[in-house]
Amino acid sequence: MLDSLLNLDSNLFVLLNSLGSPKYDFFWMVITNKMTNISVYLMLSIFFLKKNNIRDFIRLIFLLGLLILITDQMTNFFKYFISRPRPCHDQNLIELIRLVKSSCGGQYGFFSGHASNSFALAIFFSNLLFIHSKKISFFLVSFASLVAYSRIYIGVHYPLDIVFGALFGSINGYIFFYLWKKYTFST
Repeated sequence: MLDSLLNLDSNLFVLLNSLGSPKYDFFWMVITNKMTNISVYLMLSIFFLKKNNIRDFIRLIFLLGLLILITDQMTNFFKYFISRPRPCHDQNLIELIRLVKSSCGGQYGFFSGHASNSFALAIFFSNLLFIHSKKISFFLVSFASLVAYSRIYIGVHYPLDIVFGALFGSINGYIFFYLWKKYTFST
């Protein structure tokens, strides 16, 4: 059963990765770049500051730092605990994939740190800013989905790496928003 699932995951990866084209590579490299994510959430943090006081802004920055730290380190724990090689490290796939990045990244890829961090931030900010804009949730989840898919596009993660990263990040985003609501009264 597990072998069938992993084989399906590998085949789906090859299919999705093969849909790429050099004319779109730059777009996906921008999307997958951590600085793009940082820029989006920095702008949202500044928006939050304009609507709230400095004390709550400092709390927000602290909580976001903790959210990313925990999400990222737990992701790394699972990568080494599960020890599933990235597709770009699989000798059976190397001739079949497009590796858009100049390097493959670490040895293991289950699950995606980009997906988990992007979804953690998207879900947290979607809940935090929902009262200011109902459309923000759609934008942030769409953006996180693009970041997650970019990891398949550039050749460094399987679809299941993305799905589990997105689920893990979403759960963390909800937990941290719950903590925000419990200990802070501003939204």
